[in-house]
Amino acid sequence: MKIQRFICNILFLGLFIMTTKAQNIQLPTPQKDNGKSISYCLQNRKSTKEFNDSKKLSNQQISNILWAAYGFNRPEKRTVPSAMNCQEFTLYIILAEGIYKWNDKTNELILLQKGDFRAKAGGQDYVAHASMNIVYVADYNKMGTIVASNRDVMAYADCGFIAQNVYLMCASENIGCVIRGYVDKELLSKTLNLKAEEKVILSQSVGYQK
Repeated sequence: MKIQRFICNILFLGLFIMTTKAQNIQLPTPQKDNGKSISYCLQNRKSTKEFNDSKKLSNQQISNILWAAYGFNRPEKRTVPSAMNCQEFTLYIILAEGIYKWNDKTNELILLQKGDFRAKAGGQDYVAHASMNIVYVADYNKMGTIVASNRDVMAYADCGFIAQNVYLMCASENIGCVIRGYVDKELLSKTLNLKAEEKVILSQSVGYQK
């Protein structure tokens, strides 16, 4: 009887792990050599505030955008600069299917909560229609080498670098996006279950233009 119960527990645990894993999204390897020229991207960079809710980004496009935003282009170094190399950001991804935390080392979207929470990513109506909303969260504990009074400035500067890379990749892929400061940070922090030292800085809506 004990052996049967032990086997049942092992099978249940295995099923739970498999089910949880299945809810995560393993993104494909980002494509790093098929983009437009930097001049083309700068010429075509713009903000979009009307999104086609019926046309979703592919996992490949999401992978390309996230790598451009904050991926690694050298061992332990990223596509963007970082004040004192703090690398303080975590990217949270809000899709129609749920809220995810991007594991930048494994290129995997880790499911945090199922459901469509896109409307909580900002105060504008169009936010709920964007295929993807990226929430930029800075961990101030990682900024210990920076004087406390300068951390806000540095976090916003670092976030600006990340957001601009998203703009340029979206211009290359003919995808719309817009960076936003109109965010209910307290609501988002609760939704993402952030710690006190983790601060929502900005959010960026990405998707096909309407």
